[in-house]
Amino acid sequence: MSHQTHFFYAAPIPEEIKLIMKEHCEKLKVSLPFHRWVHHEDLHITLAFLGFAPPEQLERSKENVRNTLIGTDSFTLKINELGIFGHEESPRIFWADTIKSEELQLVRKKVFTACEDAGFQLETRPFRPHITLARKWAGDEPFQKKGFDVWKDLQPEPIAFSVSEVVLYQTHLQKAPKYEVKENFPFN
Repeated sequence: MSHQTHFFYAAPIPEEIKLIMKEHCEKLKVSLPFHRWVHHEDLHITLAFLGFAPPEQLERSKENVRNTLIGTDSFTLKINELGIFGHEESPRIFWADTIKSEELQLVRKKVFTACEDAGFQLETRPFRPHITLARKWAGDEPFQKKGFDVWKDLQPEPIAFSVSEVVLYQTHLQKAPKYEVKENFPFN
């Protein structure tokens, strides 16, 4: 059985920040049992998930993204708080968010529109910037938000980093890390 590969555009996380997050996640794992923790090399903020992408359509999206990002300036993001998606007692996604950023919202809108203009049908839920850390609650007891308390000890101040590009990733489900950089789209 062959697996169709998926593609997505994302704001990458710099290597030094990935290493900080890796250390923090090792400590979080002790009190927050999730089935699958994301490999630190795979940390990112998704801007547009394409799913399966026919080659011609993917090329159109790349051209559109490249063109729409011309003149975009680098900006700073700050990793802030922890959160979950899914049922409160048994969340399916555990994440870290970023402090609200108009620049990130604008870049996301540019990338999203560029992909739609290339013919992709994209997710219509409101954009909630986050970095997925783990998936599928595995605790014997219901999940408790007090498990987030350790984060303030690990990271009393938000973690700042610069975003100076958008990256196109390809997913390889059977590998770890599973996201391969296919192309970089630097700002300015």
